[in-house]
Amino acid sequence: MRRRQLLGGLGVASAGMALGQRSVQAQARPTLRPPRLREGDVVGIVSPAGATYERDRLDLVVDAVKALGFVPRIAPHALARYGYLAGTDAERAADVNAMFADPAIKALLPVRGDWGSARILPYLDYNTIRANPKVVIGFSDISALLLGVYAQTGLVTFHGPHGLTAWRADQVEPLRQILTEGAALTYSNPLLGADQDRLMRDQGRIQTITAGRATGPLIGGNLSVISGIVGSPYFPDTSGAILFLEDVGEPPYRIDRMLTQLKLAGVLDGLAGFVFGQCTACGPGSGYGSLTLADILRDHIQPLGIPAYAGAWIGHVEPLWTLPIGGPVTMDAATGTLQMQSPAVV
Repeated sequence: MRRRQLLGGLGVASAGMALGQRSVQAQARPTLRPPRLREGDVVGIVSPAGATYERDRLDLVVDAVKALGFVPRIAPHALARYGYLAGTDAERAADVNAMFADPAIKALLPVRGDWGSARILPYLDYNTIRANPKVVIGFSDISALLLGVYAQTGLVTFHGPHGLTAWRADQVEPLRQILTEGAALTYSNPLLGADQDRLMRDQGRIQTITAGRATGPLIGGNLSVISGIVGSPYFPDTSGAILFLEDVGEPPYRIDRMLTQLKLAGVLDGLAGFVFGQCTACGPGSGYGSLTLADILRDHIQPLGIPAYAGAWIGHVEPLWTLPIGGPVTMDAATGTLQMQSPAVV
């Protein structure tokens, strides 16, 4: 996920907070689960990252929330613009803080990802978030928000659909079960297209790197986003965790570089297990030879000697799984399954 340009000058003095005022060093915290959602609950629609350029895109999100049986509440700056961002850092953070502070709001649904969630992490009110646990869900750039909130508060967040995903029936039903019923699901790759009539699977195959089973808290998200927050107070401790990663539009050498960064930062040390999802449109470019993704994962992950597999149906694909960041899961690297060990909501 390439984001080569950063805006200079944060311009957040108007937020009334000094940089870092609300953040503390990430540390192990008791897991905090949000209340389950019920029909008629109010869902806050926020834009913590990229701008939404057309009103009809926001209308689609409103319609999706209504179709799910909830009541939409649009944040004041959901359609704001600051270049490619949905408003200034102060505006985007203020919307998230206000949604957590409002007792009527039961969940936060970002409109989209793109880039920008990491920029608001120093300006979130983590004391208020911890005191008012709510469902937060999304993927791609929203990984920064999910991981930052979990690292700072212990609140289980959810890697899953954001507002502008397709909302297919095969991703809506698992989401309902997890967020409204408290179900603990087991995920395995779906049978796609012609594979439903074949004796063997062609699409969505898994590749076992090291066979075995492992149990631990699930931590992960978009590799590009994670490589940008690793080493900060907004990335959780991964000791004993199951780490999952995915990405989009990155050639193999960039995946190699980012995994090397995680390795050198100690993120891979002490993992209980590893899952690599889909790397969509990540083929090598033209020119001289390239390592394959399988080569890169073998080089970085196989020496860890932990259960590990690649090809999980996680990433910029449909249907999107709803996965609990911070919730306990068991992975099986031989069968390619992820099993939730307990409900992620109360």
